[in-house]
Amino acid sequence: MKYPVLIPLLAMFLVANSFAQSRIFRCGNEYTNNATEAQARGCKVVEGGNVTVVEGTRVANTPAPVRVANAPQATQRVDNTEQRARDNDARTILEAELKKAEARRAELLKEYNNGEPEKQGPETRNYQKYLDRVAELKASIARNDSDIAGIRRELGRAASAGGPK
Repeated sequence: MKYPVLIPLLAMFLVANSFAQSRIFRCGNEYTNNATEAQARGCKVVEGGNVTVVEGTRVANTPAPVRVANAPQATQRVDNTEQRARDNDARTILEAELKKAEARRAELLKEYNNGEPEKQGPETRNYQKYLDRVAELKASIARNDSDIAGIRRELGRAASAGGPK
């Protein structure tokens, strides 16, 4: 016998491997190793590699959220005068945003100067920096135009929703 230690070592490995893990059953999103419970629930045996299941923490009972007395509930309807006031506030906010966006557009167009903005310090020696700034200005103008169009759409919706029926 060349390897006298090998046989007891191999026997120990086989015995340890057989006790390592019993059969695991999958019941939907839950796992169990209780065969009677699995059979009663109609679970399937998990075959293949080992399964490691980590139990999640349970959330402690938290008190119900406090309701504010004046806050409208989902089932309550808002009266017409309050809804009109909300619509007018929303319209005022949208109009202010539109004015800011149009002012920003005017600034951008002035700086863009029909695609030929004035060169700044380092751009006189590095033409690529100038081209990058021109492209960035053009993209900013396009984004601003898109913002203006979106605000106008919202104003149109607000006008049609708040108008007479």
